[in-house]
Amino acid sequence: MVIALACQVGYRRTSALCCRIYSTYVGRMRYMFKLKEDDDACRQAYNSGTFFLFYNFSPFVQRKGKALVAPKLQTAEIKRLLQKFQKSEKMIEESMLVGCSEECTPYFALDLGSLPKSAVESELDGSFGELQKAFFQLEEEDASLISTSQALLRWHDNNQYCGKTGEPTMKNLSGSKRVCHTNGTIYYPQMSPVVITLVSDGSRCLLVRQASFPKGMYSALAGFCDMGESLEETVQREVAEEVGLEVKSLWYSASQHWPFPNSILMIACHALVHPLQSKCTINTQELESAKWFSHEEVVKALERESRPSKEMDDGTSFWVPPKQAIARRLIQEWVKQKTSP
Repeated sequence: MVIALACQVGYRRTSALCCRIYSTYVGRMRYMFKLKEDDDACRQAYNSGTFFLFYNFSPFVQRKGKALVAPKLQTAEIKRLLQKFQKSEKMIEESMLVGCSEECTPYFALDLGSLPKSAVESELDGSFGELQKAFFQLEEEDASLISTSQALLRWHDNNQYCGKTGEPTMKNLSGSKRVCHTNGTIYYPQMSPVVITLVSDGSRCLLVRQASFPKGMYSALAGFCDMGESLEETVQREVAEEVGLEVKSLWYSASQHWPFPNSILMIACHALVHPLQSKCTINTQELESAKWFSHEEVVKALERESRPSKEMDDGTSFWVPPKQAIARRLIQEWVKQKTSP
């Protein structure tokens, strides 16, 4: 009886915790939806929000000791900055909603490309740098928010006119859409779907490199989805096109927003080919190299923090993408699967 009662109490506590977590998430999503659809609510949210800053799509970052951070500035600081450089506070309405905290503090992204860059950097004690460099040094949450921010800013910059009428389009305050008021067409931000596939023959995995990759880096196969294709069809086609192999089976792993060079949805999969048909023929228009690697070789590559040092670079050492890249997750999953009893 005592055990049963204790179990009931424990169950109620666990259920209450789950409900609180679920309700917090639901509350945040409902709040974000309201800000996206209601300009008045979004305008009010500026007062309690925080802002990531950009300069012509380059994120503002600061060095805190050895760490790189993307500071979130309060609205009062943004207004002070605009006033100092004789810009109207209405410029805040050019910002994009990119997320919110657990406490429902909204996050916005604002590009200050019309202000003097060096003066702003000096005023805020930081710098505007390349997204790619910042992305691999920031904490995961900030890296995700910064990449979302740049993707939205770029999309709006590239879609200022209606493709049907040629007339200017107008963004809503949150930046969740643009509207052509001439014919009522609504445009929503879009991502291009790309499959990234780790091919295995059961005992080895196939890693490839393009000429544009940093020296010594190998990764998984990747390619854009063609119009009308399913995910499975894209994986099969890309593997056939790029390395001349036929996929026997495949399964989905995870997905990731990838901001380089433009906004992409990376859809990660594993693919298995028959070990007796694993001789690959490289499509040299797409790839520079493709090699089969053993479990031991891949484990050693994962142990390296980054590219091999000059002392290690004997032409046989290779390295894999950093932890922020979903390609590394695929490689780690393959190693784990091979290691598991």
